[in-house]
Amino acid sequence: MKKIITIGGSNSKQSISKQLAEYTGDLINNVELINIDLSNYNLPLFSVDVESENGFPEKANELNELLDKADGFIVSLAEHNGAYSVAFKNMFDWLSRIEGKVWRNKPMLLLATSPGARGGMTVLEIALGRFPYHGAEIVGHLSFPLFNENFINSEIVNLELKTSLVGLVEDFERVL
Repeated sequence: MKKIITIGGSNSKQSISKQLAEYTGDLINNVELINIDLSNYNLPLFSVDVESENGFPEKANELNELLDKADGFIVSLAEHNGAYSVAFKNMFDWLSRIEGKVWRNKPMLLLATSPGARGGMTVLEIALGRFPYHGAEIVGHLSFPLFNENFINSEIVNLELKTSLVGLVEDFERVL
């Protein structure tokens, strides 16, 4: 059975990016989902000094091993001041030191969301430019705006957004 990792790009307990990633993962049939909660990977702030003095943190190695086992990724980014959240960026920095091709040249469905009308579009553009250098085979991407208005009671209520997401999931399933 294929293994899909979902990652929400925030360590917030109420992370909307995590909710969107896991919802999207649940749309895929006949896969094992591994839902990553960044709050379970509290890593020291990345620094080459910390790395040289202490090596890689145990939690970074643990997460890296999970990524090795994945057949694909669903990543939903949070946007903090137009960029990745600190929790995601720090995790990404540690992982890229362990394995430069963080995403292992595997398929990825890349999402971003926010409570605002742009839906994390700025951070999505950053990731679209950066992630392929780290081995992401981006199958599709979606900016999901106005999360709190478009995702109610654990369901997408905006038909256009839901149709777009389902289409992306079908594309993702085809390449798995």
